[in-house]
Amino acid sequence: MTGQFDGKVALVTGASSGIGRATAIAFARVGAKVVAASRRIAEGEETVRRIQEAGGEAIFVPADVSKAAEVEALVNKTVDTYGGLDCACNNAGRAIFGPLIEMPEEDWNQMFDVNLKGVWLCLKYEISTMLKHKGGAIVNVASIGGMIGAPGTAAYSATKGGVIALTRAAAIEYAKSGIRLNIISPGSIETDMFASVPTDLLAQVAAGHPIGRIGKPEEVAEAVVWLCSDLASFVTGHNMIIDGGYTAQ
Repeated sequence: MTGQFDGKVALVTGASSGIGRATAIAFARVGAKVVAASRRIAEGEETVRRIQEAGGEAIFVPADVSKAAEVEALVNKTVDTYGGLDCACNNAGRAIFGPLIEMPEEDWNQMFDVNLKGVWLCLKYEISTMLKHKGGAIVNVASIGGMIGAPGTAAYSATKGGVIALTRAAAIEYAKSGIRLNIISPGSIETDMFASVPTDLLAQVAAGHPIGRIGKPEEVAEAVVWLCSDLASFVTGHNMIIDGGYTAQ
C-alpha cells in the first residue's frame, strides 16, 4: 500500500508506545501525514522523531482523551495543521487488573473514562470533522478481553466490550455518510505491559496462543492501516480479531 495514503491525514491516540506508536509509524510509511497524540509527552515526541527520521511527516499533540476539551483541541489542531482528517485510530487505553470486589471505585472510573468515554469523545469530534469532508475511516482498539472472560479482568473487559458495541452502533449510524468504523481486538501483544512479565509466565501466555507466541505491535498496526485503506472500502462495523488463534479454541 506504499503511497496509497499520500495526501491523507491520520490521527493516532496513545501513540507513545506499543500498538499506537507502531500504527503511527505504519501510517507514515504509506504516505500519511500523522498526528500522534498521547498524555506522555517525551514518548510521544519520540514517535514523531522516528517518523521524521524515516522521511515521514508528523506532529505530536499532548492530549488526555478522557477530557472533552483536550480531544476537541486535538482534532482542531489536526485540521489547522493539515487541513482535514481522513483516518483515525483510537488506541489510548488503561489496564488495571484485580479481583472485582477489591477494585477501588477510582480505578474503575479511570478505566471507563479512558477506555470507553475516551473513545466516545474521540468519535464525537472525529466524526464531526469527517462529516464536513464527506467521509473517513476510523479504527477503535478493543481487545479479546471484550469478548471473553478471565479472572481479574472484569473492569477492563467491560470497557473493551463497550468499545466493540459502541463502534458497531456508530458504524451503522454513519455508514451512509461515507464514514467507516471498525474494531481491532488484539490478543497478547509485546507492549509495555508485557515488559515486566516474568519469563516463565510470559512463556505460559505465549503457549496459550495456538500460533505459539504473542503478537507484535507492528502486526496489529498493519491491520489498522488496511482497515483505513481503500482496500477495505466495503468493510464497516467489523471486529477484526488479531490473537494468534486464541479465541478460536
